[in-house]
Amino acid sequence: MLAGFLLLLLSGCNKAGKPAGGGDTLRFTNDIVLRTTPVKDQGASSLCWVYAMLATIETEHLMQGDSVNLSADYVARNFLREQMLRSIVVSHNAHSQGGQRNLSSPLGGTEGGFTTRGTMPMLLRLIECYGLTHYDAYHARQGCNYNVLCRRLTQQARVVGSPLRMIHDADSLLDSHIGPKPLHVFMLGCEYTPRQFAHSVCRRDEYQMLTSYAHHPFGEAFPLELADNRYHDTFLNLPIDSLMARLDRSLRQGHPVCWEGDVSEKGFSQQRGTAHLQDDSHAASDAERLRSMLSGKTTDDHCMAIVGMAHDQHGRKYYLMKNSWGTTGRYRGYVYVSENYLRLKTVALAIRQEDA
Repeated sequence: MLAGFLLLLLSGCNKAGKPAGGGDTLRFTNDIVLRTTPVKDQGASSLCWVYAMLATIETEHLMQGDSVNLSADYVARNFLREQMLRSIVVSHNAHSQGGQRNLSSPLGGTEGGFTTRGTMPMLLRLIECYGLTHYDAYHARQGCNYNVLCRRLTQQARVVGSPLRMIHDADSLLDSHIGPKPLHVFMLGCEYTPRQFAHSVCRRDEYQMLTSYAHHPFGEAFPLELADNRYHDTFLNLPIDSLMARLDRSLRQGHPVCWEGDVSEKGFSQQRGTAHLQDDSHAASDAERLRSMLSGKTTDDHCMAIVGMAHDQHGRKYYLMKNSWGTTGRYRGYVYVSENYLRLKTVALAIRQEDA
């Protein structure tokens, strides 16, 4: 059963193939709206997990009276460089032992080489290790096609040279596509190293990863069987009623939540600014959620930040989500997602620790 579960949990986070949806006649009244930074565009990448988690951190700071606008490109550059370092180690170990190199993803993913795919806790791990900058200090001003960059890095890694030469060539390629990394971060008259700045912005223990799937005991943490959970991060397993209650409590207390789940339903449309199920009157049970995942009807394909709650003219509850597909659509990059859509299609949440 678990093997089948793993095969179904494939992440995409790509903009291609966004489904159309209904909801033209819906009118919303906002009940909670948290402060946000400008909507960004992940472009040709699968970096939604970076954009969504950074958006969550940004809103958390704004709600505390602080202001940060963080660089997704800085995280992406470090993630790709880490993959190159791992590839170099694997290649040279295989070469020294007379074996053949494995050209699969350097972080142990599927075949295809370098990737920008990931999950929410990976963002916290990466900024803890490599630091962070604000958006004005580092972003790809001319845009960066990360799909092209990943292919170039994969090709480059196939040619084994000295480790120092391979690292130099990888850095040159990353510099040309994204930009040279800054050594220092300047903000409000203070100077930081990227790691100092990251640690001032967010500690790794500030957020708890939650999920809700009945194939593991509730109340226990386990490594969620996501293909993109490359570091085998653990998620606390809660019944769906408890998960939704935690989500609501967090928003009412002024804390945003990062969401990972499925946007493949026909009822999801950024253009119309709504997401709902075909039968949106039914609240999914724990058993129904698991069946939906095991049957492939629920996939792990996108991440967004949850920054509010609302209701429509019929009194039905919705969650306000900040997307990373640019300012397109009726609500300029935001989507109203129905409560029952979220209840069925949520794979995981990153939520602020209640004692943080």
